[in-house]
Amino acid sequence: MAGDRDNSVVITGNLSRDPELRFGNSGNPILNLSVAVNKSKKNPDGTWENEGMFFDVKAFGDLAENAASSLQKGNRITVTGRLDVEKWTDKESGQNRSKTVILADDISASFKWATGTIQRTERREGGNFGGGNNRGGGGYSAPAPSNDNFDEEPF
Repeated sequence: MAGDRDNSVVITGNLSRDPELRFGNSGNPILNLSVAVNKSKKNPDGTWENEGMFFDVKAFGDLAENAASSLQKGNRITVTGRLDVEKWTDKESGQNRSKTVILADDISASFKWATGTIQRTERREGGNFGGGNNRGGGGYSAPAPSNDNFDEEPF
């Protein structure tokens, strides 16, 4: 959608806790993550100080299940998504509350300080092979490859 181009974010950081996978009332997977990003600043005395910033991330569907089975606390990841504001009423005080979260379109592991093995998942009937949220908008998802012969170059 055109408005999504105005609301996009990419962050790279470390998972500050293990991913939490749950399932909604309709059975759809929902993943909650917390990503820590260090911000360095120079003090007046010339020393450097790190300050942590924490971002709540939500993922849905295949992306949620794949990330939950692959990631753990401390992993360095990159999240691509969009910002959203969750609003609710505090049950104890009755006050309105809100927080900003990142709705993930993609999550990838960083190979700068780690190694890993990539394993393709099977495409689900009617699903989005890209693993992200299918929000409509006429985007194109390439079909899954017909074989697993990865020794040849893809062109």
